[in-house]
Amino acid sequence: MRILFLGTAGGRRVTFKQMRASGGFLVESGPWRVHVDPGPGALVRLIQCGIDPGTIEAILLTHRHLDHSGDVNTLVEARTMGGWTKGGSLFAPKDALEGEDPVVFRYHRKNLDRVEVITSGWEVTWNGLVFRAVWPHLHHGVETYGLIIEGEGVRVGYVADGRQEDGLGELYKGVDLLIVNTTFRRPRDMDHLSVEDAVPILAQARPRLAIITHFSMEMLGKVVMESAAYLEEKTGVETLPARDFMEIVLHRHGNEVFIEEATVELVHPLGLGGEV
Repeated sequence: MRILFLGTAGGRRVTFKQMRASGGFLVESGPWRVHVDPGPGALVRLIQCGIDPGTIEAILLTHRHLDHSGDVNTLVEARTMGGWTKGGSLFAPKDALEGEDPVVFRYHRKNLDRVEVITSGWEVTWNGLVFRAVWPHLHHGVETYGLIIEGEGVRVGYVADGRQEDGLGELYKGVDLLIVNTTFRRPRDMDHLSVEDAVPILAQARPRLAIITHFSMEMLGKVVMESAAYLEEKTGVETLPARDFMEIVLHRHGNEVFIEEATVELVHPLGLGGEV
């Protein structure tokens, strides 16, 4: 299984000034590609990596906020070519799909093969992968779910935006890789996690590797490296800060899971695919 970070931005200034990219992350397993939280610029980030957006067969939204869903309609349109090549799946919370202000246009949904609502306890098997919703997070009044994605004998957890809650890390026990959205360095009275909030999560979950991401302004520069080192010291869990275009490859051999980290070389640095 491969995880490709198409963005590590969190917070308005970092996202909307594109101080870091905000395209979410890609999960690849065999021939299948799943895009998680395709925020603003996701389409361009895929092109930069030489990935055809039309090959994204599933999209997972943890919640409806723009920094996580800004390019969802663009990717649905890219996958289906406006209905000429119908197919693909979309999994999202109910308030991203229904109500007065859904973020996924109904016009585009009709061209997908499958649209399914994520709820508490939701689990689905899709082309050899298992997607599972973790306890709903508290996040500014919108439905927000953490995720566990399992396949090829490995498990990846994603702690999405939300407040720290007692026992949150217990829900991710057994994952090999845990991605944690740590927007701030220290706790704030906001529905976002901080580095300090991540300490009990990692201590309880005990993944083989943790990656922090979704950084606000105060997490940029040397602070992000210091934060990863701090978490590793406090919990004993190997911790890395995510980088734009970082890839993590996980593979199982017998009882062991091996994890490799690298940076993808951009195929189209300007985000332009070129003429056919």
